[in-house]
Amino acid sequence: MSAPPLPEIFGNYVLGDFAEVVSPEAISWLPQTVGWAWLGAGLLLLLLRFLYRQLRRWYQNRYRREAAARLAHLADKPVHDGWVVELNSLLKLTALAAYSREQVARLSGKDWVEFLNHHCAAPPFSAELGSLLALGTYTGTAVDEASRQQLLAAALNWVRTHERPEHV
Repeated sequence: MSAPPLPEIFGNYVLGDFAEVVSPEAISWLPQTVGWAWLGAGLLLLLLRFLYRQLRRWYQNRYRREAAARLAHLADKPVHDGWVVELNSLLKLTALAAYSREQVARLSGKDWVEFLNHHCAAPPFSAELGSLLALGTYTGTAVDEASRQQLLAAALNWVRTHERPEHV
């Protein structure tokens, strides 16, 4: 069985002379004026400047990341007689990386703790922790676990939040 043959005039005979409408070409998404190119170039420059500043800040703060890692390593060590000395030397190395040698190298005792507290927005070392940090190096006093944790937290706070001078 096959389909019957179609008549010569099939469908709507009114559409016989109908011409199909041609769609227009797609509109380009690229900007057509020079102003958009200038705006794009300006935005690209701003983005590159922002990325450069972030990369420079990240690179300049590598000493903070290293000091925080050393503090974590120091936290894992058991308390011994030279523990406060190690903490002080770690803080001194961090301060030497951020400030000039003339400002930091001669400091010790209470002057050292005042320097640390002065260069933070909120002083991390209380009077008790400051005296333990200042005199613990010379007296060799034993540090209990609570004071040790407070000293580590204050030192980490100082490492993360101290204000670094712009010219260094």
